[in-house]
Amino acid sequence: MVLPSNENNPTLFKPTNTQGGGMEMMGGRKFGMETRQSRRALGVISHNVVGGGHPYPCVVSKRGLSEANGACGKINPINPAHRPITSRKFAAQIASSKQSCLEEAKKPKLSAEEFSVWEDIPLADVEDHEAAAKDQPVPMSLEQSEAVSQEKDQMEVDMEDIFEETIQDIDKGDGKNPLAVADYVEDLYAYYRKMENCSCIAPNYMAQQFDINEKMRAILMDWLIEVHYKFELREETLFLTINLIDRFLEKQSVVRKKLQLVGLVAMLLACKYEEVSVPVVDDLIFISDKAYTRKEVLEMESLMLNTLHFNMSIPTAYVFMKRFLKAAQSDQKLELLSFFLIELCLVEYEMLKFPPSFLAAAAIYTAQCTLYGVGQWSKTCEWHSSYSEAELLECSRLIVSFHQKAATGKLTGAHRKYSTSRFGYAAKCQPAHFLVETQK
Repeated sequence: MVLPSNENNPTLFKPTNTQGGGMEMMGGRKFGMETRQSRRALGVISHNVVGGGHPYPCVVSKRGLSEANGACGKINPINPAHRPITSRKFAAQIASSKQSCLEEAKKPKLSAEEFSVWEDIPLADVEDHEAAAKDQPVPMSLEQSEAVSQEKDQMEVDMEDIFEETIQDIDKGDGKNPLAVADYVEDLYAYYRKMENCSCIAPNYMAQQFDINEKMRAILMDWLIEVHYKFELREETLFLTINLIDRFLEKQSVVRKKLQLVGLVAMLLACKYEEVSVPVVDDLIFISDKAYTRKEVLEMESLMLNTLHFNMSIPTAYVFMKRFLKAAQSDQKLELLSFFLIELCLVEYEMLKFPPSFLAAAAIYTAQCTLYGVGQWSKTCEWHSSYSEAELLECSRLIVSFHQKAATGKLTGAHRKYSTSRFGYAAKCQPAHFLVETQK
């Protein structure tokens, strides 16, 4: 293929000049002169922008610094005015601008407070400015920061309360257990407390008995504990038996010969109320060494029911024991020791001055002190029992004294019962001596 001649086609190599001047054919003028003119034009532009044309030479360098990711003196390749020129004068200007940028970069930045110049402002104007600043509303960001700080302080206080101790919901895991009646168990125990106050036994009823005394009552209770153990009856039966005896003796005078009969009939009634398999009358006559006849047993049963107005639904210490042991998160060892201590209290006449709920709480607290060597009456126990540790101390010291002498003397029925493997040898635990020693 033959290319056309430049002379025959003069418009073939005639592009438009972007600098505004017309460009002739390459064959008409010398190429070196156009190059020198272009360099001169670029030098004038660079001199006007960087050197003498702009009064602030650092501005160009700052633009170059920001656009070149912090490299001071690096020229932006996009703008034609910033193209490097091989000129000593321009190189010197670049070097000087680079040095000034480095010096400014090394200077510490002034804060907003240090930037304000107070020397040239009159004192009155400063005071007016501060007063006006106080009257202005607080920015929303500051209000939010103050609110967040207050919430943090409140959260810290709440967390301290949580870590200190919380009252646990002891019925939380019994939602699917119909026998636990978790929906209205609190109402039940509120009713028990109400009935407890209405059915308390007078602590001095022995004063009206002319033929029996406190020691005879203690012998009867100790014997009934052994009978209850031999017949393998439920715990509820023993507590109800003791309650029926005391309530009957409070209202009816009894001769010494009939006291054991009262105990046998009270256990018979308690078995009919609590047990599934009830001992027959002949069995009760046999364990009494046939001291009474069948007729006497039935007559005493009728007399006792009429005297008590057939009121058998009395909250004993047993129902409170089960609730308070649950609040204490007890294991089998603590439970057996608590029942051992409260059965020691059933024998003692002087413990009638305490309500059944109070006696149950004191027995559990004493058992905790016996096992752990320190009082651990938690907020949960205090909430469900409504008794504080300070209120239980007097009764607890009495229980410790009963525990210390449980294996001595003639009335050792409870100690022998709880010294067996069936009851976990609970009676062999050392008493909580420190509770009695702190009193001294």
